[in-house]
Amino acid sequence: MPHHTEDIRLLEELDKKHFLHPTSSIQQQQDEGPAFIFKEGRGIYLEDVKGNIVIDGMSSLWNVNVGHGREELGEVAKAQMTKLAYTSSFATFSNEPAIRLSAKLAELAPGDLCATFFTSGGSEANDTAYKLARHYWILKGEPERKKIISRTKSYHGVSMGATSATGLKPFRDFTSSLAPDFFHVDHHDPVALRDLIEAEGPETIAAFITEPVQGAGGVHIAQANYFKEVKAICDMYGILFITDEVITGFGRTGKWFGIEHNGITPDMMCFAKGVTSGYAQLGGVMLSKELHDDFKKLSTGPLLHGYTYSGHAMACAVALKNIELIEKENLVENAKLKGGGLVEGLHWLQENKKMVSKVRGLGLMAAIELSDENLKKVQIPISSSIVNEAAKRGLICRSVTFDGQDTIVLAPPLIIKKEEIEKVVLLLHDAIDVVERKK
Repeated sequence: MPHHTEDIRLLEELDKKHFLHPTSSIQQQQDEGPAFIFKEGRGIYLEDVKGNIVIDGMSSLWNVNVGHGREELGEVAKAQMTKLAYTSSFATFSNEPAIRLSAKLAELAPGDLCATFFTSGGSEANDTAYKLARHYWILKGEPERKKIISRTKSYHGVSMGATSATGLKPFRDFTSSLAPDFFHVDHHDPVALRDLIEAEGPETIAAFITEPVQGAGGVHIAQANYFKEVKAICDMYGILFITDEVITGFGRTGKWFGIEHNGITPDMMCFAKGVTSGYAQLGGVMLSKELHDDFKKLSTGPLLHGYTYSGHAMACAVALKNIELIEKENLVENAKLKGGGLVEGLHWLQENKKMVSKVRGLGLMAAIELSDENLKKVQIPISSSIVNEAAKRGLICRSVTFDGQDTIVLAPPLIIKKEEIEKVVLLLHDAIDVVERKK
């Protein structure tokens, strides 16, 4: 049942007055209020307080992998919270869910990644990776190795280090002072990476960090041998290779982790989002056996890094159950199969809509790029107009306009069915139709 009109108006006014939204237009919030006030989710669908039902074509923030309203996860959370919601993991204190989850992650992760440092989310995971990389080189007697290299069009989060590593310039321009020793290199050019390393001096580079597929930057997929070439360059110069699997982990690309498409094992791997499907706040960094062994061998004092909620018992219990659901329901394979159907549908759009110039995707993360130069001359990006029209028709997707792009991205829950994929494509088709007629 929808809320009463008076209740909705009150919620909208309270939102305007008290809720400062992340990555949102403050002016738009004040002028128009919240776009949706969601009250319930079931499967791939969300319902707002007005009774509108929409397909969550972005898994909210690329993270609700097992879909909304999974009672099993609520039951596990309640059981763990009733027994032991939280206890510190500082000073070697531990709890069973954190122990079992770290062991399960070692089982699932590529190669010899074996030890996990837990955080509350992806930005913290990436900041942790930078700190661990720099501390590692201190322990190895090479403290001058402190520079971090990332790729253009990359997104690594909004904490200070993660913002500095992010290759999307508007995020860096948001603040007047960035963390030092972060560098960005062309996102698809291994030669550019080698040249930057040579220019800065290999002995000053701590690590290279990359998303296996660049998500928030527009779903950019590197050419076939890019990562093997980049890993070889890092190995040649003794530079740590870190993958940011915050978006691409836990089945999103049709494998458990995105880097597995390239047959590479990173030295460190960051994760968050899909580890709990958004039902609890959790992230982490995994270390290779070699790195873990070096930390154990070389460390002489406490690891002076940690978060209050590192190894949070309830969050770890939810993650274990979430992983169990992904395994039991074969959602990694479903992402591969349904992702193929989604890309096929987007190619059909490309054939029927002149403004769709490119289609790209891997698993259940996909994008269409728009090309109509006349439409790009308008004040509001065309992708934003299409996304707004799609929302009116019952589909949430996302516009990416950084670095001169005009792109629409999709990343629905991994439980999506064939007929729901078809519905997503048709809703997007109808939204494009409306924008074309306004042309």
